[in-house]
Amino acid sequence: MSRGTVDLRGVSFGSPAAIVTSMALIVGLDAATVTRAAVIGALLIIGIADNLTDSLSVHIYQEAERLAERQAFRTTVKNFAARLVVAVSFVFLFVLFRPALAVHACVLWGFFLLSALSYLLAKSRGVRPLPEIGKHAAVALIVIVVGKGLGVLIRTMIGSA
Repeated sequence: MSRGTVDLRGVSFGSPAAIVTSMALIVGLDAATVTRAAVIGALLIIGIADNLTDSLSVHIYQEAERLAERQAFRTTVKNFAARLVVAVSFVFLFVLFRPALAVHACVLWGFFLLSALSYLLAKSRGVRPLPEIGKHAAVALIVIVVGKGLGVLIRTMIGSA
């Protein structure tokens, strides 16, 4: 790694998953008309329980790749911390704003985080950032639309609480 660059390996796996999953979860739960407490609870469950299992998966994969134990552990901890910080940032926005505004704030925040990470990764790889940001944003948008669709389907089939 050259001087002045940031090592993104520890956050490049888990952060996009945490960002996009959180946005889709928020939009989908909002479409299903669940309560603010349910959204915050779901974000915390994803931020902790799912994060732990994903971090374990990363760690086991690194062991299978015969990565040095200390390096595998550090990457696992960085992955967990990055995902937790992302999830908590969405919780913070949901606590700070009324639900309708929080949904929009979370989506904007998520796209900002994803774009910033995509930009840094593109720069570190020596490729043009805008196409990378566009590709990643397009995938995120698809996931969000699917999340919203599932929320609408749940509300239609089951009804609101």
